[in-house]
Amino acid sequence: MKSSDAGPKGHNLRKGRFSEAGRIYLVTTVTHQRTPWFHDLWLGRQVVRALIGAQPAAEMLCYVLMPDHLHWLMRLDDKSKLAKVVQGMKSVSAHRINRLLGRRGRIWQAGFHDHALRSDEAVIPAARYVVANPLRAKLVTSLREYSLWDAKWLP
Repeated sequence: MKSSDAGPKGHNLRKGRFSEAGRIYLVTTVTHQRTPWFHDLWLGRQVVRALIGAQPAAEMLCYVLMPDHLHWLMRLDDKSKLAKVVQGMKSVSAHRINRLLGRRGRIWQAGFHDHALRSDEAVIPAARYVVANPLRAKLVTSLREYSLWDAKWLP
């Protein structure tokens, strides 16, 4: 389902949305006006810190931070709401980035897209899809060349 704070259609998209405890979600969120903030590794690390800080509300299974968007595979805990977890991560990372840049303004586009995975068997293929994004986008020829990703299954 899509979520957006922009306009009446965004409100309608949120109707009926609920968070399921323990469910695994693939979340995608985009920077405001698709600005490629995360070409800058230091700015990208601020998002990674916010992702790590979202635990234990959301167990991070894997993520990849692309220049202008984030893919985040996570398991929601028993008490948290998906929208609150995502909004919290976006808020914390935006505050950190704005402070570093000495600016005010939006970093993230309002809302996000989420997909609830149906079974544990779907987790590994979804994780592979997530972390392969820099390869598909031809940003690198090997994941070893890309710094802004991680997966729970790595040592």
